[in-house]
Amino acid sequence: MVAMEAIVATLASMENSLITLSPTQLRKAAELKERIDSLNDELSSLLGDITGSAASTVGSAKKEGGRKMSAGGRARIAAAARARWAKVRAAGGSSLASTTKNSSNGSSKRRTMSPAARAKIAAAARARWARVKAGKK
Repeated sequence: MVAMEAIVATLASMENSLITLSPTQLRKAAELKERIDSLNDELSSLLGDITGSAASTVGSAKKEGGRKMSAGGRARIAAAARARWAKVRAAGGSSLASTTKNSSNGSSKRRTMSPAARAKIAAAARARWARVKAGKK
C-alpha cells in the first residue's frame, strides 16, 4: 500500500516534466502506465480491492462509508422540528427569545440593579483602585 502511494506521488510529480519528453519516451511512459494499471487491477481482484480503495482515497477527499440515515428517520426529525417551531409560533413569538428563561417565569422585563447595590459596587471598585495606586508609589 505504501509502495502504491509512492508510485502515485512519483507519477504526479512527473506530470510536470512530461512536457520535455520526446515522443518515444512518452509512448514508453504510456505503455508502462497501462502495465501498472493492468497489474493494479489484477492485484485488486486477487486481494479483494484492498489496494484499489487505498489508491482511490489518495486522490480524492470524498469520505466513503460512515453512517447513513434512512428517509424515515430524516422525516421524523423534520416533523419534530416543524412541531417545535409551530409550538414557538403558537406561543406568540417567532423567535427563540420567547423561549428564554425570563419569559418562562412571566417577567419579560430586564432585571436592574438597585441604587444601593450599585453604590456598594462602585465604592468597592474605588477602594480597590486606591489600593492599586497606593502600591505603585
